[in-house]
Amino acid sequence: MADKRDYYEVLGVDKNADDAALKKAYRVLAKKYHPDTNPGDAEAEAKFKEASEAYAVLSDPEKRRQYDQFGHAAFEGGAGGGGFDFSDMGDIFGSFGDIFGDLFGGGFGGSRRASNGPMKGASIRTQVRITFEEAVFGCKKELDLVLKDECPDCHGTGAKPGTSPETCTKCGGRGQVRMTQQSLFGMVQNITTCPDCGGTGKIVREKCPGCRGTGYLSNRKKIEVSIPAGIDHGQSVRIREKGEPGTNGGPRGDLLVEVLVSSHPFLQRRDMDLFSTAPISYAQAALGGEVRIGTVDGDVIYEVKPGTQTDTRIRLKGKGVPSLRNSNVRGDQYVTLVVQVPTGLNAAAKDLLRQFDEQTGGSLTNQNGAADGEPKHKKKFGRKKS
Repeated sequence: MADKRDYYEVLGVDKNADDAALKKAYRVLAKKYHPDTNPGDAEAEAKFKEASEAYAVLSDPEKRRQYDQFGHAAFEGGAGGGGFDFSDMGDIFGSFGDIFGDLFGGGFGGSRRASNGPMKGASIRTQVRITFEEAVFGCKKELDLVLKDECPDCHGTGAKPGTSPETCTKCGGRGQVRMTQQSLFGMVQNITTCPDCGGTGKIVREKCPGCRGTGYLSNRKKIEVSIPAGIDHGQSVRIREKGEPGTNGGPRGDLLVEVLVSSHPFLQRRDMDLFSTAPISYAQAALGGEVRIGTVDGDVIYEVKPGTQTDTRIRLKGKGVPSLRNSNVRGDQYVTLVVQVPTGLNAAAKDLLRQFDEQTGGSLTNQNGAADGEPKHKKKFGRKKS
């Protein structure tokens, strides 16, 4: 069997793995590739069988000893091996109830809960767009949706008034059928949805003319959704029991509304905090003064300190986004102050600026940092003339 993979490689464990490690590895693979979770997937079925075969050998001390000594040849009737008949896999699976009990609703090939009991309806997803401010403070939006309602004529059964659905004879009303088939490991039982009733356990002979046997009618409805303060882009609001109708008396599903938040012209959000920039003049930066800053609550006046440098960040406490858990708790707004260099100066302004420079160090005439009276070596850098 040169084409067979190493059993340890199949399970993804090393050769010193103990029983617990083997069981854990097989459990993961069995859950991933089980035919019930991959209906019609031949590749998944093959991998499931491969993992089952590997575990069947390595979980048995005697078979594992033979495999470690002779490899796959131990079960081909040669190399001193007594041979291994995989037709007894049914017994092996039967002893692994603790492995499959909580994965597939019961022991391997055992009975499972019928699918024709009360089941909650499917959830419906939709989207709503709101402004940045609406996300911060919360709002209400009206949605226009097409939803299914129980047919008033048949009350959701799908049967013509005066008639009733009949119990499916193929599955006996269980909604599932058990199929036994021959496989590499012997006879294997699979439990699948009944093809005749579709898992409902009932057969409708005469369909309701009002809903054409579906049991439901589609109606356009307006639903109001409350958007909580502090919601962020991409988060969803759940509206209970506004989704698809349930089956067999089950409750309706939910309506999930994804919120899309429009961007703001000058504010950026990070969790509960907001970030922005504010321009200040050279005079305000040097001498200090009041600057007007925009926030979600409106403009506020902030007192700039004398000597403020560009890119100085200030904090406006409580001007951020409310917490979803407690709307009374808000984040902060962080504002970066950017000094604006004046442009378009007239002659008088330029002269005053030169006088100012002379009084504050003479940066225009003392580029090399030399003291007054010392020779100054100047080198100009700029665009080379062509």
